[in-house]
Amino acid sequence: MCVGLSAKVVKVEKGTALVDASGARREVSASLLKDLEPGDYVMVHAGVAIAKITDEDEPETDRLLEELL
Repeated sequence: MCVGLSAKVVKVEKGTALVDASGARREVSASLLKDLEPGDYVMVHAGVAIAKITDEDEPETDRLLEELL
């Protein structure tokens, strides 16, 4: 099973993004996504931002993650 984590993009620079996931900040690869900007939400898996998600997707994603844990 693969689990992704939703995170808010804080900063984008040279193919990496600083993301905030419930207060935990980390740098992830942003090379798979084009036009990524601060304020966007992304799905992160294994240190890579793999997809943009909308603001409306985040509560459901967080709920599903809590159920898994």
